[in-house]
Amino acid sequence: MNQELLQKLRLPDLDEIGQYLRSFSTPALVSVGAVAMAYFLATRSKPLPPACDLQKQSVEVKGGGLARRSVLSDGDEPMTHFYNDAKTMYEFLLRGARVSNNGPCLGSRKPKQPYEWLSYKEVIQRSENLGSAFLHKGHSKTKDPYIGIFSQNKPEWTLTELACYTYSLVSVPLYDTLGTEAISYIIEKASLSTIICDVEEKVNMVLECVGDKTHSVKTIVLMQTPSQDLIKKGQDADIEIVSLQEMEAIGKAHHHSPVPPKPDDMAIICFTSGTTGNPKGAMLTHCNIVSNCSAFIRTTQSSAPLSPSDTHVSYLPLAHMFERVVQGVMLVHGAKIGFFQGDIRLLMDDLATLKPTVFPVVPRLLNRMYDKIFGQANSTLKRWILGFAYRRKEAELQRGVMRRDSIWDRLIFRKVQASMGGCVRLMLIGAAPVSPTVLTFIRAAMGCQFYEGYGQTECTAGCTLTMPGDWSAGHVGAPLPCNTVKLVDVAEMNYLAANGEGEICVKGANVFKGYLKDPEKTKETIDEEGWVHTGDIGKWLPNGTLKIVDRKKHIFKLAQGEYIAPEKIENIYVRSDALAQVFVHGDSLQSCLVAVVVPDPDFLRNWTKRTLGLEGTYLDLCSKKEVKAAILEDMLRLGKEGGLKSFEQVKLIHIHTELFSIENGLLTPTMKAKRNELRQCFRDQIDQLYTQINQ
Repeated sequence: MNQELLQKLRLPDLDEIGQYLRSFSTPALVSVGAVAMAYFLATRSKPLPPACDLQKQSVEVKGGGLARRSVLSDGDEPMTHFYNDAKTMYEFLLRGARVSNNGPCLGSRKPKQPYEWLSYKEVIQRSENLGSAFLHKGHSKTKDPYIGIFSQNKPEWTLTELACYTYSLVSVPLYDTLGTEAISYIIEKASLSTIICDVEEKVNMVLECVGDKTHSVKTIVLMQTPSQDLIKKGQDADIEIVSLQEMEAIGKAHHHSPVPPKPDDMAIICFTSGTTGNPKGAMLTHCNIVSNCSAFIRTTQSSAPLSPSDTHVSYLPLAHMFERVVQGVMLVHGAKIGFFQGDIRLLMDDLATLKPTVFPVVPRLLNRMYDKIFGQANSTLKRWILGFAYRRKEAELQRGVMRRDSIWDRLIFRKVQASMGGCVRLMLIGAAPVSPTVLTFIRAAMGCQFYEGYGQTECTAGCTLTMPGDWSAGHVGAPLPCNTVKLVDVAEMNYLAANGEGEICVKGANVFKGYLKDPEKTKETIDEEGWVHTGDIGKWLPNGTLKIVDRKKHIFKLAQGEYIAPEKIENIYVRSDALAQVFVHGDSLQSCLVAVVVPDPDFLRNWTKRTLGLEGTYLDLCSKKEVKAAILEDMLRLGKEGGLKSFEQVKLIHIHTELFSIENGLLTPTMKAKRNELRQCFRDQIDQLYTQINQ
């Protein structure tokens, strides 16, 4: 998630409510409370019938060696499709056109203007034109099938991918946060001859990547009209640069009938942004994507069935599978996909104009929403009001009631809901762990169907999802109907499958076919029986849901031989109100841990004033020894409450004042920590901390 989004969100405050309630005397407040309670009793909703017995959300597969499947699965075989007329992504588009009766499909807007829409028929026609141009340029299912897409989210991105689906070609997304070295690697690995770009800067980046060396690129298609200088630069590199409009005209003049793909045909090569080494190209088939979309539809259909009247806001990167699966679910139901303007600072305005009903999010966005709302409750009365309203709605969640028409919604949470457009009825969160406290609060505040999933690119996107009606937090739901999940021993960390704990492994219709031209990495990830080893440690809960408890890949030993999983520790420490980010480090020659922490620029001042009575600028406060000591004390408190052992607690911390980000090279495009880069960046500070400890 772009850092600017997190900093620019304009979320509601509680000032009006606080001023309103302060105008009442105590007896009047009591009367208001009585009226509110009477209103609540008169209007309270009944819980929706759950999709299954929530105390038994998964069952063991017969003869599956402790593997578990969803109770929504039809037997032990993984689900491959939901609709009989939609078994490929091309058929998803055709079905969407039919059920929507040629309704609006892809929408975009210019600043301060309403959304303009392409109908399903127009999308199909333009996809055929563009796909026909690809065939005219020499691409085919069996020869040169890969098409690069290097663009922000916009209708032309999806049109290009649909053109690939229409003619059994394969899309290969690129994204600039990878850097020129990785982009050059992908172009060479996939032997890309045609790349679609949205702006001239990205064309220049491709030209820089290929340089003077021998390369595969023959055509760059620009969504804008290319300048003559750019065309000349392309000619110098032996690359033809044409506009998308010209490309579609070529296809219209040389129209080919569609070449529909089969379910087992390749659809996407999705390069993952690993924390180390070159990106790996996950090969995903139509069946992989369709099964993942279909499993989501199967799980949510009883409580949140989708229809052509639904609208999705597309702002999460289309280069990642999470957003692609959401779009697939929308297309097969004939729903609308509205794209943000491309400037993340204008997203809130896009939401107000589009009024989406489907809104996928990532944990950092939820964390920022939570922090903003509670940060504005800066008086005893405001905190009491907010806490009281939250507890009332939380009690409803525990009964399985999810709604947004209670008195607490009208008084408190309507502003939160309005900030997201006011019509959101389904939210989906993935990409990284989220705090149970934050998740439960946002569920209560938004009052809509809110699902948490877990997965990775190698499983197309998701492999578990929370069930409708189970609005508890602290787990990632049951296996999706398209796959089974098993836990395998990680003996060195004392996680044993016999105890319901171990490394999470996934097998099913959504599991990828391997990494492009990389059999060694493929063998490391998929075992001989077809199980993907995720590197995450999970635990089965009594109700058949999965809880993520640890991470295997980044474990290390301390000098005394204790194994450390730093991400688990970081997830506990970052709950401190004072902190935005934490990097925990240990050395095999040392007996303890240290950490680099980044205080939260938005909330440190309130926190220090409340806890220490200190005021000052962000930088001033970060430099004070007493602030550093208080932050460490708060971290250790949270660690103790979170069950950390003494050797898992940090001894000293270094305060850093710049957020880790994609731009400074310390986070991946999916906001995961680049641990090697962090370790090198703070090598001097880490050494100084250990020197202090060992004095």
